[in-house]
Amino acid sequence: MQPPGRAEVRGGDRLSGAAARGDLAEVRRLLYHELVPPNSPNRFGQTALQVMMFGNIFIAQELLKQGASPNIQDKSGTAPAHDAARTGFLDTLSVLVEHGADVNLPDTTGSLPLHVAVREGHVNIVRFLAPRSDLRHQDTEGQTPLELAQQLGLTDIQSILEQQFPSTA
Repeated sequence: MQPPGRAEVRGGDRLSGAAARGDLAEVRRLLYHELVPPNSPNRFGQTALQVMMFGNIFIAQELLKQGASPNIQDKSGTAPAHDAARTGFLDTLSVLVEHGADVNLPDTTGSLPLHVAVREGHVNIVRFLAPRSDLRHQDTEGQTPLELAQQLGLTDIQSILEQQFPSTA
């Protein structure tokens, strides 16, 4: 695969900037009128979906509708679902999943988005991800999401995970 050309990076910079600002009108203009491909990388190698304002589901929906990959990972293996889980934006995470985001895609630390949500203490995200995630998956520390919740003393999250996977209790 060839590295992106200068014009694609410039388009990626503008699209990423608009997505990060939450500027839906500019995102649409760039996608529909300037025909900037939705997966164009910016100068840092990230796409608009990776840097978007995560609280703005309309940006996510527009990018995904135009073919942005919900499973693209950065150098640390972080995918948009990891970021949505980290920041606690359930509506954005839900849109990503609706458009094919793989919630069982590990980052370079072996963490699934569920591990990230547990670490951040986002109960609503854990509740959403638990039935969709591989609860037996271990991160590079050898911990499942349930073991991580136990270690962190997050009893409410531990309870949610145990309900999904009672044989680990």
